[in-house]
Amino acid sequence: MKFLLITLITHVPDPVTGVLTPTDQRLLDVVANAELAEELGFDGYGVGERHERPFISSSPPVVLSHIAARTSRIRLFTAVTTLSLLDPVRAFEDYSTLDNLSGGRLELIIGKGNGAAQRELFHVTPDDQWDRNSEGYELFRKLWRQDKVTWSGRFRPSLTDAEVWPRPLQQPIRVWHGSATSRESVDLAAKWGDPLFSANVTNPVEPYAELVRHYRERWAHHGHDPAAAVVGAGTAGYYAAETSQEALEVYRPIFESRLALQTRLGLEPVFPTLEDFVERSSALIGSPAQITEKVLRYQKELGHQVMHLHADRDGLTARQHRATLELFQSDIAPALRREIPDPPWPAGKDRHA
Repeated sequence: MKFLLITLITHVPDPVTGVLTPTDQRLLDVVANAELAEELGFDGYGVGERHERPFISSSPPVVLSHIAARTSRIRLFTAVTTLSLLDPVRAFEDYSTLDNLSGGRLELIIGKGNGAAQRELFHVTPDDQWDRNSEGYELFRKLWRQDKVTWSGRFRPSLTDAEVWPRPLQQPIRVWHGSATSRESVDLAAKWGDPLFSANVTNPVEPYAELVRHYRERWAHHGHDPAAAVVGAGTAGYYAAETSQEALEVYRPIFESRLALQTRLGLEPVFPTLEDFVERSSALIGSPAQITEKVLRYQKELGHQVMHLHADRDGLTARQHRATLELFQSDIAPALRREIPDPPWPAGKDRHA
């Protein structure tokens, strides 16, 4: 099994201290967390893309390029590239450049994105967002694989023998499809024989497991080898300690702050108590043994070979953050790797060697 850390680069007050980190320092913290992830042996680090409050992740190619310069081994993920909002040609240019600079360590997770503010910013509507995502990916896919591209569609000018530079280092690059609750991304991934990354963070496991089963059914329908399907899955939160009591004590104020925020926003929480959150969500809060058992239980439902944890401190002190990630790598990851096989995993060139 492979393990990623992912950040959406939210810019909100610390849930415990109430302090809002300045923008420049928040972005530098993201880079520092990527360096920590590599130091501790994580397999990948992902940066989200959002174009609305409370996120400052509008330019993942820039952030990931900075991370690429400060790391040498770790795979670099987008989480997700909101392809429905972007010109596929411009996105290709940015990410192909990043793939070269990183030594071929880039992996893309694409999705339509969500949120009314960013749809309005880019003049995308609920009625056309899925068509834009599907059409954009058709062109995006051609650009990665062909030196000259001829293409026409609804949402951007057509291309005739177009050359787009630079060419990527990886041939071809791996593109995952991010899925939350809708089937469109799942269907697109299965059609093209691409891996799927299930969000798996907002609800109990059942709707996500249903979508993964649908992915595998459509994968086989399109004639792909069932054994070749690769699935990743998220987690709703993570904090491990030597005992479950200690883990709950540390995580409780973080959870209660989130719950208070949902109440202020008029949202009805899916998990009204910390105990319910730990029991029914994908959150990994507890001792190493408890977390290992829970991941294995979820893996029976989802069949995933890649899993992400949240990269940010998010209410933890720097010491707590490092300690819990160290505990994951020392006590949890080895047990999971023994039980769950690795997916195919490209090896980039170490530019620092």
